[in-house]
Amino acid sequence: MILQVEVRGIFATNCYFYIDDATKHGFLIDPGAEADKLLKIIEREGFTIEKILLTHGHFDHIGAVNEIQSKFGIEVCMQGNGRDYVENPAWNLSAYFNLNMKLDDVTYIEDFSKIILSANRNFGLKMIPLAGHTTDSAIFYSKNDSVAFVGDSIFLNSIGRTDFPGGDEITLRKNLRDKIFTLSNDTILLSGHSEPTSVANERKLLMI
Repeated sequence: MILQVEVRGIFATNCYFYIDDATKHGFLIDPGAEADKLLKIIEREGFTIEKILLTHGHFDHIGAVNEIQSKFGIEVCMQGNGRDYVENPAWNLSAYFNLNMKLDDVTYIEDFSKIILSANRNFGLKMIPLAGHTTDSAIFYSKNDSVAFVGDSIFLNSIGRTDFPGGDEITLRKNLRDKIFTLSNDTILLSGHSEPTSVANERKLLMI
């Protein structure tokens, strides 16, 4: 099961529950705001969240992490360069809105790691680094379900911004070509700020 939830802080951001139907265990991806809203969904649906996964460290993707993590004592995982963002309000952009967000308890996982559900060893995601929007940007990919949670690297008919700290358009375009457009055509791309799209659609529009 994939449940997309829009959460609103300064900006609206798509947060995702990726849940194993058989056990109701799963992952929470990019809880950017409205912790109370997300906690109510977890309680209502009977979900057990084993890990919080972050596609990158911008404030609109991490804003509810501390509250949810403290509630359940669960691990927060992200790409290794995430430290530069979650420990620095200027780099995660929260300083510009006087929010000064930081995360203190994060596991920085190795590139191409597989994150496996303890309740079902056949259910999981692969973390693929995809720098460009930020140096710590990554996607979480399931070949079995033909889906990739892509954060702000690529959207419906567009690519991520590269004018923030650590951004680089040349790097982003190369990584999209090498790491997104090489996935199967039917792979669904679920982003932080647009409707779902597919590899086939974005390759056709953006491949250069």
